[in-house]
Amino acid sequence: MEKKTYQYINNINSPIDLKSINKNNLISVCDELRQFIIDEVSQNPGHLGSNLGVVELTVALHYVFNAPYDRLVWDVGHQAYGHKILTGRRDQFHTNRLFKGICGFPSPKESEYDAFGVGHSSTAISAALGMSVAALLKGEKDRQVVAIIGDGAMTGGLAFEGLNNTSMTKNNMLIILNDNQMAIDPMKGGISQYLVDITTSRTYNKLRYKAFKMLKKLNIINDGNKKQIIQFNNSLKATLTNQNNIFEGLNIRYFGPVDGHNVDELVRILTDIKNFEGPKVLHCITRKGKGYEPAEKSDTGWHSPGLFNVETGERKSSKSVTPTPALFQDVFGETLLELANTNEKIVAVTPAMPSGCCMNIMQKDFPSRVFDVGIAEGHAVTFSAGLAKDGMLPFCNIYSSFMQRAYDNVIHDVALQELNVVMCLDRAGIVGSDGATHHGIFDLPYMRCIPNLTVSAPRDEVELRHLMFTAQQPNMGAFVIRYPRGKGFIVDWKQPMKAVAIGKGECLKQGKDLAVITIGTMAHNTQLAIAQLEKGQQISIAHYDIRFLKPLDENLLHEIATKFNQIVTIEDGVIQGGFGSAVLEFMSDNGYKVNVKRLGIDNTFVEHGTPEELYKMLGLDVEGIVKSLSQFGIIKPVKLISL
Repeated sequence: MEKKTYQYINNINSPIDLKSINKNNLISVCDELRQFIIDEVSQNPGHLGSNLGVVELTVALHYVFNAPYDRLVWDVGHQAYGHKILTGRRDQFHTNRLFKGICGFPSPKESEYDAFGVGHSSTAISAALGMSVAALLKGEKDRQVVAIIGDGAMTGGLAFEGLNNTSMTKNNMLIILNDNQMAIDPMKGGISQYLVDITTSRTYNKLRYKAFKMLKKLNIINDGNKKQIIQFNNSLKATLTNQNNIFEGLNIRYFGPVDGHNVDELVRILTDIKNFEGPKVLHCITRKGKGYEPAEKSDTGWHSPGLFNVETGERKSSKSVTPTPALFQDVFGETLLELANTNEKIVAVTPAMPSGCCMNIMQKDFPSRVFDVGIAEGHAVTFSAGLAKDGMLPFCNIYSSFMQRAYDNVIHDVALQELNVVMCLDRAGIVGSDGATHHGIFDLPYMRCIPNLTVSAPRDEVELRHLMFTAQQPNMGAFVIRYPRGKGFIVDWKQPMKAVAIGKGECLKQGKDLAVITIGTMAHNTQLAIAQLEKGQQISIAHYDIRFLKPLDENLLHEIATKFNQIVTIEDGVIQGGFGSAVLEFMSDNGYKVNVKRLGIDNTFVEHGTPEELYKMLGLDVEGIVKSLSQFGIIKPVKLISL
């Protein structure tokens, strides 16, 4: 793409450059920044709508505050593109989310301007509070700390834990509430409605802000009487609107709501309130996708739109003329609806991801049986446990890396009570350009050690259907199904479903020289690698799909151990404590003297890139598996050929 010339953006390499621009020209800066983001994301896919909605806020924050000394903590992290562009990464932005390029979320490893790593939601208030308290303890009274929370992050329980602590801990933090009434899908629940209610109190807000400015000018407001002033504000609000303000009820000063797209007004207000002692909230009303008509008309569709034509808004696709396999997510959604039609006990629960996991397919036909609980993974699990306790059969779909936040709930509220909750771990394994915060590589070890769980991993989308059908059979207990993001392997996946025997694996290919055991979709790269190795060689490799991590198919493992001295396990998760470890433990416990080689992911966080690039880096692509298997003396090195 030909580089455009921007009068202002091209000359901003740090916030210092932004501050040198006349305040009267900030609207032009915002226009250029918005167009730059649109142009770049149209060519290199990423998060669009959320970033367009905070352009003015981003410019105002960097114009008023002095990052990186002042801490700007973004929550959720996918609204920080403008921040990255203004803090020295403009010329690298074309590498955003690409392998070895810049990260799609703020990362302190990448820049000193990224105050905190925020790939997941609802963390900013807690983290920023810690920074604000640390500043006071170190005597850094001039250091400002700002938490910018938006895109549904206020629905997360951690945000409220942070607010509670903020109200009773000495700090000078500023919380920016970026209120666009959206997560990826429209926000649900009481918090969403509450924010709507307080934004309609125009009389109160105008009167309150004028009173605040007057009292400050007269030097009447100070730290000693702030509690009484907040109580006065609460009384005024209750009188004019018959409603209390939750923030002021927590002794946190509330300012707003204000127009989050009026950069001049934002600069003025932020300048007015930034040095005011004590915690404070500035409530900004923004529009997701602001300034780009297609994104404004379809909030959800343009959250992360892929490639598109800037001029026409036409989305580009890579549709093939020949039939291709569906996405695992589509198969899940269609299968869930199919099951719900025959089993009236089935309900569906998701933490703010109905479209991402395709639970919206069931939602269209059974809206009363599908629950979007907001960005609240722990609540999603325990809510599902309550449903199960009284006779419903919840399918609780949570991305693998997000389920880490609900770990205690899985243990205490589901497994300990042996409740029939089907936990579907979407985006298991390597997910791609979202990077380290989103890869689902820890679920096999962390689920494996929990009692009363069945833990399964389908090798393809037909197996996914079979496992979903099995999980909703009577008395299945707590049941985990993990599956990856993206395209499956079978075009004709709409095959009749059947129950699978719990804890039973399968021999996919007989052999006599070496046994390879895989779990989940790693079976496919392994099949291709075995075909390469056997081509032209006098060697025979057996291939087994274990299917269940818990319970393990011990009969199958006994059979393998008695037939083979060389065994290889392959998984798309961390190998410490994972599937390979389970096989090693079994062999040791049963006295088998066999050589077990584990292939998987070392104890590390995996960077961002395409799945193909990352599997190659990790040695889990076809070529990498061929190379690893070739290290056995019984196999001659081969040159990889195209199948």
